[in-house]
This record gives sequence, structure tokens and C-alpha cells, in this order.
Amino acid sequence: MEQLDALKEKRKNPHAHPEQEPVFIGGMTPSLFLRKLFDSAVDAALPYDNMANFLPQDRTGKLVVIGAGKAAASMAQALEERWQGPLQGVVVTRYQHGAPCRFIEVVEASHPVPDDESEKVAKRILNLVTYLDENDTVICLLSGGGSALLSLPALGISFAEKQAINKALLKSGAAIDEMNCVRKHLSAIKGGRLAMAAYPAPC
Repeated sequence: MEQLDALKEKRKNPHAHPEQEPVFIGGMTPSLFLRKLFDSAVDAALPYDNMANFLPQDRTGKLVVIGAGKAAASMAQALEERWQGPLQGVVVTRYQHGAPCRFIEVVEASHPVPDDESEKVAKRILNLVTYLDENDTVICLLSGGGSALLSLPALGISFAEKQAINKALLKSGAAIDEMNCVRKHLSAIKGGRLAMAAYPAPC
């Protein structure tokens, strides 16, 4: 109650004690508490410490790594450090978001509106998984921004038309899930088509 009363008093007269910040949860000030929340959320999202829990136990056969998104390069880097065995692959990330990798190629492309690199790398990734068999394994690293960075128009749609539609969607005020619903119907790689190309390799 004393802490609550102190907070109410500060709201009434915020300049009464400008040098003091009220103590909050666990003996922390509000600013320190919020900072710890932020740091915990960031740590939980970092790929290096969390990658091992999601890697397959079977290390036999060929491993192909593909990926797209603003965090794709950092995830690829963490995967290389955590994986014991041969691997190869290609991931695409936003310009200036690359990370040094030894075996996985990192390509940079435009976001949020795709450019020629987005289309080129989408074709490469699709071709990379098309001729695999059940003895191979595909790991797909996806993060925010992947929809724009991995852009391959469906049959009958030009890349310029896809770019124009994407720009219109960004200006429309639609939610991201609504935009992605439209995007997958105009794509040769989204909506499960990439997984279908990789079959029968487990992904």
C-alpha cells in the first residue's frame, strides 16, 4: 500500500521529489524493471542459445539449410556453430543485415518491397530443394521480413506486377496476416509450395 500511495502522490505532484524514483517490483525501480523485461525478451529471441533445442537428432544424410528474413543470417550463423556435420545452403536477409558464415551462403535483398535479388535467390532456393530425397534433411530458417525477401511470382504474374501489388498492400493499412494471405496466392514459393518442392525430404 505504501508503494501504491507513493505512486499516486507522485502522479499528483511529479516535481515534488524529482531526484527519487519509487521502488517497484522486487525492489527495482520501474525503469530498471522494464529494462530487465526488455533484455529478457531479446535474450529469448536470440538464435544462438535457443537453436540447439530445435535441431534434428539424426545427423546422417545431406543437410540443406534455406531461409529468409531479417534474422536469417544470424540464425544461419548460429546453426553453423551448433551443428556437427556437413551442411550447405542459402539464406536471404535484408541489406546490411548479413552475418559471416562458412558453409551457408548469405544473400542480401530489399525489404519491404522486393527487388531483383529477391526473385533471383527465391529461384535458387527453390531449385536447391527440388531434387532431394527422403534421406536428406531441410532446415528452413524464417523470421520477420521473409515474405518480401523471398519473392517469386506465380505463373502468369510478372515480377513488376508483384512489386506493384506489394507496394499497394503496404499503403492499404491491412494487417500483416492479411497482406501475407494475398501474397501467398500470388507466389510460386509461399503457401506450402516450398515444402512441396522439398518433399520427400523432411523439412
